[in-house]
Amino acid sequence: MRLSQMLFVTLREDPAEAEIPSHKLLLRAGYIRRIGSGIYTYMPLMWRVLQKVSQIVRDEMNAIGSQELLMPQIQPSELWQESGRWDTYTKAEGIMFSLIDRQNREIGLGPTHEEVITAVARDMIRSYRQLPQTLYQIQNKFRDEIRPRFGLMRGREFIMKDAYSFHTTDESLKATYQQMHDAYCKILTRTGLKFRPVDADSGAIGGAGSQEFMVLAEAGEDEILYTEDGQYAANVEKAIAIPVDAEPSPFTTFEKMLTKNTSTIAKVCKKLDCPASAIVKNVLYQATFDNGKSVLVLVSIRGDQDVNDVKLQNALTQLAANYGGTTVIALVVPDVEAQAKWATQKLTVGYLSPALSDDYIQQLDDIAPQFLRLVDQTAADLENFITGADEWNHHMVGANWGTDYPKPERVVDVRKVQAGDKAVHDQSQLLQTARGIEIGHIFQLGTKYSEAMNATFTNEQGEEQPMTMGCYGIGVSRLAQSAVEQSYDKNGIIWPVAIAPYHAVVVVPNITAAEQMAAAEQLYAELNAAGVETLFDDRDERAGVKFKDSELIGIPFRVVTGKALKDGKVEVVKRANGEKLDVPIDEVVALIADWVKAACA
Repeated sequence: MRLSQMLFVTLREDPAEAEIPSHKLLLRAGYIRRIGSGIYTYMPLMWRVLQKVSQIVRDEMNAIGSQELLMPQIQPSELWQESGRWDTYTKAEGIMFSLIDRQNREIGLGPTHEEVITAVARDMIRSYRQLPQTLYQIQNKFRDEIRPRFGLMRGREFIMKDAYSFHTTDESLKATYQQMHDAYCKILTRTGLKFRPVDADSGAIGGAGSQEFMVLAEAGEDEILYTEDGQYAANVEKAIAIPVDAEPSPFTTFEKMLTKNTSTIAKVCKKLDCPASAIVKNVLYQATFDNGKSVLVLVSIRGDQDVNDVKLQNALTQLAANYGGTTVIALVVPDVEAQAKWATQKLTVGYLSPALSDDYIQQLDDIAPQFLRLVDQTAADLENFITGADEWNHHMVGANWGTDYPKPERVVDVRKVQAGDKAVHDQSQLLQTARGIEIGHIFQLGTKYSEAMNATFTNEQGEEQPMTMGCYGIGVSRLAQSAVEQSYDKNGIIWPVAIAPYHAVVVVPNITAAEQMAAAEQLYAELNAAGVETLFDDRDERAGVKFKDSELIGIPFRVVTGKALKDGKVEVVKRANGEKLDVPIDEVVALIADWVKAACA
């Protein structure tokens, strides 16, 4: 492609809307253009990148016997109501765009396709002889993000590969799950990215187990905990570990102490000269279930630890049936305004005890009349601890469970794992932390959707049985931007060769110099003929502008028909490290073709 004929515009300054390097660079280099909040046009260079990523994904899916199809973006609400997710996705989380058609029917724009594919399988699969089956699509998806940001990382429309598998047994599912895991590793390796598979929470998709594939990057929204021996890695939402040991309490007698202006752990420690690990802090949450009922949750946890909201929400979902619900649709720390709707008097926030009286709760139809009291494992084992006194400016010291406070009935793991915690598999291994961008997520769904939607098959015994399912997603557009986030410098993007829009760019410093143009034309034709996808910068621009643009857009190899021509050579520059070589003209094509072949192997 000749740049003189391409719709190609670059920017010298960072756009004000962009927050992270990859977003800034994709806008500056003319790869994407913003149309609205979280909505982008993929310009010709970007579309080539996305096509290459898609083809790598397609290759690896086909290699494990997955069959490509294309499902509708518009999905009837009835399917989502069958699965029980319509209200969760349109009202609670609110991430699904929904509309009403002219026949007054509710429709959603698909953020995911579990319901559609389950309906297809329900209609077409009858016998165990038809199983297992794995199907995938590469499709535009939609999410009504509360705050679209970071370009293609968190947009409202994006490209994704989603695959779904159907099985007769859990063993069959696990085999396909492992195949998908290996295929994802191959995809990310082929695209040239540094990544780490991690244990993950299944979230709204559900299922028994899942893993995320994280591209390592400082700007990543996710925190990863891992061990140096490579035996453990998990998203912070899912991570489990052994916390550092608690330091002993300096108090042995249970008594109330005046602790003015100590509403934070740090202030309590300073006032009482005690370690944070000797404190039991009590955090109040308000959980709302899908039936509209709410419960006030008092979580007691060690003072040097924090609550993991995802773990807490999962624990509460398991208790939802006790309150007439099936899942938690909202979990918040109630502010003063929210407290006023149910509290009989002002709460002594910052000084709450594990025995906060239920009398604080008004008798209301939509609020449970008693606090749900959960004690994290870190707090359950403490002795002679310090905690709030349910009285402003006062704390209790020397407290013990079973004597001074009721012995915990519900002990849970809702702690946020921290760097420095001890690994469960080997306590000599301390967890380390890194930032990552979630690129892929694979799930063992089990029979969650097939049971809800009556997707069954006849087994070998002639009995009806729900199909066992898995689902497997990878963000195509997100992967492309993640490559930029992981590989750039002060001059611009450094694309991995396998997904670069072009492998090489031929730059003519002076288009009025006949010798330069002739050599460039020849190399442009020969490189393309040799399978090296090549751009030709034949624009009537200064050489410096062309060099800056070639670095900004990140083409892996630059060929310059400049001063070295007098010696029968051209300058070849490697974008990845800036290395410059003067190469004889008749050797250039073979050299770059070999580099490309090696990088894409």
